[in-house]
Amino acid sequence: VRRMREVYGRRRRLLVDGLRALGFGVPCEPAGAFYVFADARRFGADSRKLAFELLEATHVAVTPGVDFGRAGEGWLRFTCAVADEDLAEALDRIGRHLGS
Repeated sequence: VRRMREVYGRRRRLLVDGLRALGFGVPCEPAGAFYVFADARRFGADSRKLAFELLEATHVAVTPGVDFGRAGEGWLRFTCAVADEDLAEALDRIGRHLGS
């Protein structure tokens, strides 16, 4: 269990740092979950449209924040439950697409 906590902690740190570097807002870092809810409003107000755009353009799947209620509009949910290399690749693809 300790090893997995360390792995997920490392992945969470990689994802949060990477998203912030790309310009996403992450005001509240998750303490135990393997999801990161990121403010994407600087890239578009419609989270569903942005999620599908990222999927089509980068082949990276994210969840639109609006799926969690109206207050989630403009946000995206990312997971860190994948390999470090996959996280790095996803961040790179998103960064290239968004011009970050």
